[in-house]
Amino acid sequence: MVIAKKSLGQNFLIDKNTVNKIVNSINISNNNIIEIGPGLGALTEEILKQKPKKLIIIEKDYELYKKLLIKFINKKITIINDDALVYDFSKLNNYKLISNLPYNISSKFLLKILKLNNNFTDLVCMIQSELADKFNYKQEKMNKYKFISQYCAKYEILFNVSPNVFYPKPKVNSKVVKFKLIKKNIDAQKLDYFINTFFINKRKKIKSNKNFLKLINNEIMNSRYEDLKYNQILDIYKRFDF
Repeated sequence: MVIAKKSLGQNFLIDKNTVNKIVNSINISNNNIIEIGPGLGALTEEILKQKPKKLIIIEKDYELYKKLLIKFINKKITIINDDALVYDFSKLNNYKLISNLPYNISSKFLLKILKLNNNFTDLVCMIQSELADKFNYKQEKMNKYKFISQYCAKYEILFNVSPNVFYPKPKVNSKVVKFKLIKKNIDAQKLDYFINTFFINKRKKIKSNKNFLKLINNEIMNSRYEDLKYNQILDIYKRFDF
């Protein structure tokens, strides 16, 4: 029995029905697929059955990496032992990402990967429910996750996932979500800087942020960040000089 490592946010997906629902939510056949954090390889096995054109899996845990090499020794698959947060995805082209993301990297990873629309077309990920709701721009109360989600992609929550489908069981509920990335020119550095400086305190009034005073009109000066509409923030972002 493999022991999950808390330090790596490991919760292994062991439910066949959930695995099937994930792989059936995206077109895999004859497409380039990358999987992050394959763990014991439950998702990987089903992805292979769908006959992808290429399949890359990235596993940070060296012990699991060695087990995966043995498990998929005769399969058409590239297995990489690396950290997804530092891996260079810029060499990829036209890939779809499928992942039961480790909870401890999910927010940071998605904020990174959403901007790589020249490398990815679709992302299907299992993440904690709270984070899934943060990205849901169809709900009120704006934040940096909703802004980047709407700016970079079309987003939908596919289905809820119980803790019972994992080993060990996490203390939180999960959701499987899908991002369909929008083809546009994205200045990743500018976007990163903007969301991290604009959304300093979403409950404060926007006039409190001196970095953006010149770009804010009087109509929204006394509004709180979380009460702004996407188009209002987009207008500020477009005029923002990085």
